[in-house]
This record gives sequence, structure tokens and C-alpha cells, in this order.
Amino acid sequence: MVFKKIGVVGGGTMGQGISEMLAAQGLDVLLAEKTPEKLDQAVANITISLDKQIERWALTESEKKTILSKIKRASNLNEMAECDLVIESISEDLNAKKHMFFQLNQYCPPHVLLATNTSTLSVTEIAAVTTHPERVIGLHFLHPVAKVGLVEIVRAMRTSDETYRLTQQFVDDHLHKKGIAVNESPGYITTRLICTLINEAMHTLSEGIATAEDIDQAMKIGYDFKYGPLEMCDRFGLDAVLAALEGMFREYGDIKYRPSFLLKQMVRAGHLGTKAGIGFFRYDKDGDRL
Repeated sequence: MVFKKIGVVGGGTMGQGISEMLAAQGLDVLLAEKTPEKLDQAVANITISLDKQIERWALTESEKKTILSKIKRASNLNEMAECDLVIESISEDLNAKKHMFFQLNQYCPPHVLLATNTSTLSVTEIAAVTTHPERVIGLHFLHPVAKVGLVEIVRAMRTSDETYRLTQQFVDDHLHKKGIAVNESPGYITTRLICTLINEAMHTLSEGIATAEDIDQAMKIGYDFKYGPLEMCDRFGLDAVLAALEGMFREYGDIKYRPSFLLKQMVRAGHLGTKAGIGFFRYDKDGDRL
């Protein structure tokens, strides 16, 4: 199967990254958001991302124009019926995702593959609201999408072999990323491991063992991490990390997934990381460390 047009539902940080990456690979992208204003903001943020790449000499002005020309705005969700694959990337809320898939199931004919970019939620439960759960699969991209060459391909209970084969083909041939096959389990591989590390880093900080800067330096220099665990948390979004940990704690019942009280405090204070300009560290409007 040749994938030509991909729908992306949700224009937040991940939706923007997925859309930009797909367009850069030469695929036509149909991007949907709740409101025209949010859709405009998503495209504006993608433009900012491309401009920053031009500043680093990683992209030309001509390439930027080509990428943006590949991204079209959807005026209505029913336009997703035109796509070969639809990737849902809305907020990490089970009920919201189930409602979205219920709608996509109504609009998209049976041959259209439906994927969710959830990092912790049950793909099986999301697929259960559709009349064709065999075509539903998880495609968990990691942030930043364009730079991370890995995708977790998550099989739900009723995902068909054909859906998995086509999705693997899409990841290999069109995205040129490494697809890791994962049988559904809360947190999959990457979220389960990284959130545990981030949570332990917060325990270390709250116990006064070291400063946030030194904790991150220890992992960056000592273990060759690009970002330390606390800056990772800022870039993921503290609210997203909290939701992931709470979900895994609820599912597994293991105390190692119980969110640090410091994390809860910071989320309540609105210190959500790069998107708020402040988390464990401070950031400018472009998400760069101050």
C-alpha cells in the first residue's frame, strides 16, 4: 500500500511535530483542531520550528515552503475520510480519545487505518468504540518527533495482522524510522522507563540530595543523555508526565509509579515546563533555556 495523504487530529506539541515530520517526508498532511484559531496557531508554531532550522543552516527557505505547502487545514473532521491513515494526537484523556475515535469511525471508510499517539492509555479500550477495531493501532512518537528515529507500534487486542503489517511498512518506507513492536501494556516501553527515571529524579531533588542543575548534569555527562531527566520533564510537560505516572500507578498498583508530591505541587502552581516558560528551569517563548 502506498500512503499519500495522512490525517493528523490535534495540533498541540506532538501534533505539530508529527505534521512537520510527515510533510518533510513528502506526504500530504491534513491537520485538524478544535477551532480555526488553534489550527492557525499550530501552523504558526510549525513555521517557527522551520525558521529555527533555517537559522541553524539545517533547512533552506525553499524546503520550508515545500513543507508548509504539504500541510492543509481541515475545516471539518469528516475530511479525514480522504486520508489513507489518520493519526490522533489530542490530549492524553481516555474519554476524549474514545469520543474522537467514535467520530472518526463514522467518517472514515473501513480501509482507512486509525492510529492513536497515546503514550499510556489502552489502545484496546479506544478501539472498542469503533465498529472495526481491527484497523486501530498505536503509533507512539517520541518528542522531538523529527529528531527521534523511533516509533512504538502498539498492537491492541483486536489489531489485525494486516493493520500491523501496513503500519510497519508505513514507518519503514515512508517515515524511515525504526518501528518497535509492542504488545499493549500501560506505558509501553519508553514512557514506562523514562517516567520512572524522571520520578526518581524528582524524589532526589525534593530530598535535597542535589540541585536540579546538578541532577541533570549527572545524567547528561555521566550517561550521555541529551537532556537531563528534569529538563526532559519540562519538555514533555509536567502535566503530561503527571498524567502518565497516575495512569501507570492506577494500572500497575506499583509504588514506583506513584507521582512525586513535588510534581503535583508544580502542576498545581502552573509550572508546566517549556509551554509555560517555567518548570524545573526557565525558558523563552521558543522553548530555549534561559
